[in-house]
Amino acid sequence: MASSSLFIRLSSSFAYHLFFLLLPSAAQVSPCRTSCSGIPINYPFGIDDGCGSPYYRHILVCTDSGQLELRTPSGRYPVRSVSYSDPHILVSDPFMWNCQDGDAFRPTRPFSLDTSTHFSLSPQNDYLFFNCSEDDVIVEPKPIFCERFPDRCDSSCDSASYLCRHLPECASALGGSSCCSYYPKATESLRMMLKYCASYTSVYWRSSGVNPPDDQVPEYGIRVDFDIPVTTRCLQCQDTNKGGGICGFDTQTQDFLCLCGQGNATTYCKDLSVGHHKRIGVIAGMATAVSVTGVVGIGAGIWYLIRLRKKAPVVCGVQSNENRLF
Repeated sequence: MASSSLFIRLSSSFAYHLFFLLLPSAAQVSPCRTSCSGIPINYPFGIDDGCGSPYYRHILVCTDSGQLELRTPSGRYPVRSVSYSDPHILVSDPFMWNCQDGDAFRPTRPFSLDTSTHFSLSPQNDYLFFNCSEDDVIVEPKPIFCERFPDRCDSSCDSASYLCRHLPECASALGGSSCCSYYPKATESLRMMLKYCASYTSVYWRSSGVNPPDDQVPEYGIRVDFDIPVTTRCLQCQDTNKGGGICGFDTQTQDFLCLCGQGNATTYCKDLSVGHHKRIGVIAGMATAVSVTGVVGIGAGIWYLIRLRKKAPVVCGVQSNENRLF
C-alpha cells in the first residue's frame, strides 16, 4: 500500500536522523585541537583560545592553510617542530640569509621575542653576520675556547668561527663575502649589528643522538626555549583516574579550568563536589538541546502517522479521498 510504503520510508528517515542527533558533538569529544601541520599541540600550548596555559595565549597560530606559526613582536614565523621532553620550538625566519642567497644579500630584520613571555633564545644558537663594516664592528679572530665560553671573551665578531669556515650545507656559498660569528645578548645589539652588516643567519646545534655529547649537528633555524608551568591542579586535571581532562583557562578571567567532555571544572573532571562550568561547552549544550528537541518532534510526527494509519480504511491498495494522507 502507498500508506505502508510511506510509513516505512518515514520510519527509516526517523531512525537515520535519530542516530546522528544522538552522536556526541565535536565540542563534547575534544574542546581543543591537538595538532597542526602534523605537529602535536600539548600543554602548555593551545591553538584554541582557553586551551593550555594563559602564559602562552595567542602565541601559536594554526593558519587557514594548516601552517603552525609562532607569533612574536617581530612577526610570525613558521614552526618546524616542537619538543616537550627538551622544551623548545624550532622556527625558520624567511628573512634570514640562506644557502640559495649566496652573495646576493636580501633586506632582513632582527628576530625578537616578547620578554614578558616564558620564551628565551637558546644558547645553542649561533649567529653569523656577513659583510660587516670593520669601521663600525670589531671583526677579529677569537681564541678557540671562546666558542665554548663566549661570556669569557670580548664582544668582537669572530672572523675565525668554525661555522664561517664550514657553512652548513653550502661551505662555499659566500664566495668573496666576509663572515663573522657573534652572539647578541639583546635585541638592541642585534639591531645595531644589522645596521652595519649586510645580512645575518641563525644556526642551532641539533643533537643527532649518536655518541653524545659529541653528537651536535649544525642546522639553519632558530631554537626558542620555553618553560612548562607545572601546577598541582593541572596534574590532577590530566590524571586519567580523575577523568583525563585538558588543562585550560577561563578566557575572561584567565583562571584555571579543567576542560572536560561534558563541561569544565575548576579541579578535575570526576570531582563531584564542585559544579561544572558550561562556558566553553555552550556549543555542546546547544547541540544536545537541539538533538532532544528534534527527537521529540520527529517522534511526535511518527506517533501521529501511526495513529492516522490505524484509522484509515483498508482499500486493497486503492487510494481514495478517505485514505489519502497528504
